[in-house]
Amino acid sequence: MNTTHSLKRRMVAALAATAAVAGSAIALGAPATAKPSDNANPRAHEATQCAGRSVPANKISIQLYSYASWIGQEGIDTVLDELDDIGFRNVEPYGGSFGDYTKAEFRDELRDRGMRALSSHGSTNEATFDATLADAKDLGQKWVGSGGFASPGIDSYEDTLATAEALNRLGERSVKNGTGKIFGHNHWWEFETQYADPETGEMKSAWEIIVENTDPRYVTFQLDVYWAINGGADPVALLEEHGDRIELLHIKDGTAPYGFGDLTDVGEGDIDWGPILRAAQGNVKLYVLERDGAPADAEFARDSFDFLTCYTY
Repeated sequence: MNTTHSLKRRMVAALAATAAVAGSAIALGAPATAKPSDNANPRAHEATQCAGRSVPANKISIQLYSYASWIGQEGIDTVLDELDDIGFRNVEPYGGSFGDYTKAEFRDELRDRGMRALSSHGSTNEATFDATLADAKDLGQKWVGSGGFASPGIDSYEDTLATAEALNRLGERSVKNGTGKIFGHNHWWEFETQYADPETGEMKSAWEIIVENTDPRYVTFQLDVYWAINGGADPVALLEEHGDRIELLHIKDGTAPYGFGDLTDVGEGDIDWGPILRAAQGNVKLYVLERDGAPADAEFARDSFDFLTCYTY
């Protein structure tokens, strides 16, 4: 653990609390004023100005894999500090984002910044899932999942059903552990891969088959909007039909044909976000920004956070 960095942040927090108490005592003898402090974070003020118009900041997260390069160059502390300054209150870690921290130490680093890790992309290996759940509890997660689904995969209709059953088992273990439902995260192939329903003959995507054969008490879904579109699916239709099963969204943007080389900051691509965000209202609990291979600076996070918090739909 970076002890020096952690102590520094705790000292800053203590000084800020002392200053707040002193400021309150002074305010008791002075008239209230709506003028923001000269030292107020202008970005926080902008987020406040946008509050209530679109997605609340406390429902926005960011997948740290977006910044794998930046984390490798500058370290996780630098990236977290930048995200904190922008206004992020949540992050979604992945295996390479913890630096030298244990999961509990990483949670403390987040708490020092007023941040949380409500979800992460980890392992769905049933043999080692107890360790995954222990890490999730240390991080304080509300959902457990990975960047995909569980084994054995979707290479056949039978495998797809077996994957649904694996998610049911893992999800039940997670709920009983106190770390919430397990989520499945799609790419394009879960929509491109289709099988005939043996009873009706209707062709259904592997994603839909998994949704229909998982227990909503234990399994939810993190719909990656970008890859769903790439796979030929309509995210609005998915949210309207299966909205109560989709508690998390991966928000990424880009230009047609929506491949790896077409990614942009959110709001700068071709995706029409209005209908998607309207369809998500009432069911989606966490909106996770992501841009695979984002440049090693704050621009993607800042521009995408500003778009989502201030977009009127």
